[in-house]
Amino acid sequence: MTGQAAGALDGVRVIDLTQVMAGPYCTMLLADLGADVIKVEPPGTGDQTRSGWDAPAPGHDSASFHALNRNKRSVALDLRTDDGQRDFHSLVAGADVVVENFRPGVADRLGVGYEAARRTKPDIVYASISGFGQYGPYADRPGYDLIAQSMGGALSVTGEPDGPPVKCGLPVGDLGAGMLCAVAILGAYVHRTRTGEGQYLETSLYEAVLAMSVWESTEFFSTGRAPQRLGSAHRMTAPYQAVRTTDGYVTVAANTQRLWERLCTALGLEHLADDERFATNTARMAHRAELIALLEGRLAAERTDDTVARLLEAGVPAGPILDYEQVLGDDPDPHAEARGMVEEYDHPVAGRKRVLGFPVKLGRTPARVRRHPPLLGEHNDELLGDA
Repeated sequence: MTGQAAGALDGVRVIDLTQVMAGPYCTMLLADLGADVIKVEPPGTGDQTRSGWDAPAPGHDSASFHALNRNKRSVALDLRTDDGQRDFHSLVAGADVVVENFRPGVADRLGVGYEAARRTKPDIVYASISGFGQYGPYADRPGYDLIAQSMGGALSVTGEPDGPPVKCGLPVGDLGAGMLCAVAILGAYVHRTRTGEGQYLETSLYEAVLAMSVWESTEFFSTGRAPQRLGSAHRMTAPYQAVRTTDGYVTVAANTQRLWERLCTALGLEHLADDERFATNTARMAHRAELIALLEGRLAAERTDDTVARLLEAGVPAGPILDYEQVLGDDPDPHAEARGMVEEYDHPVAGRKRVLGFPVKLGRTPARVRRHPPLLGEHNDELLGDA
């Protein structure tokens, strides 16, 4: 990698006690930004996802593991033994951050919790991710994305109005908790650089789901009524949703009065702009079903691509609904390609692999794939030697 700029977090060392999704996603974001992330795993099995449902064969790590653990080094330690404890604390002594996602209380029982780490490194930044947080009536419950979405309200607002509850297709609890934890770690690290003071921080899948309910919570606080399922529609404006065409759907975001009028003109429906049912956003929200029926009647004989082109030409935000083969396949969406959202790396067992690129472009310290996802214990000798 000679000649490449150092990452923004170059020189920051993170001890990663996490596995599965939320924690590994958090530490991968830090690793992509240049941190030296040391993944501590139990000998023999490692992170649960190494042998997950999509593992290709014994001894081969799963695609799920690969997706969340690039740019890290791995050491295999049995934290239940004196030797494992000694090696863990030798790593903490040279670290800036520790991240764990055990169930509450487990890290302390293993002797790797915040108080134990702080005795070794007083200015350590220590982060915990769990299902429901370290305290509160649900703290001891197991943490899964589905349950967090369920109890955090997301399932109650996802899906069609007359359909059953549906979870978000993306694991927003897991990934949201990982992302929010990474942000908080960076804040705590900046605080440490100013004051020399480390600290403990924690978040949960449950809180991540709630934190993303910006529109839904606003609707409830404003009206006192629980928000309902709306399919692809927006809570605050219309038309802002998927609309059926002759060969699929087009997403339309006419979320201002000006864009609504442009939409009417582009589709030859100028009379709707003067219709009292649709004259204002409040009126359009009240008559949304009628409005969408009229728009779908107009587009019943028009192809999605033609509609998108027509609306974009008129200055109305619109797009097709693409699947992941269309976005990331052998002939990827040109914008995903231009934005560097697919990267490749060489793995010593799996060979050439593809992975999502980092979603933020840093001008001076770009994030990049520097290391393949590590083999279990691949770096024990490198990091621990004869210790």
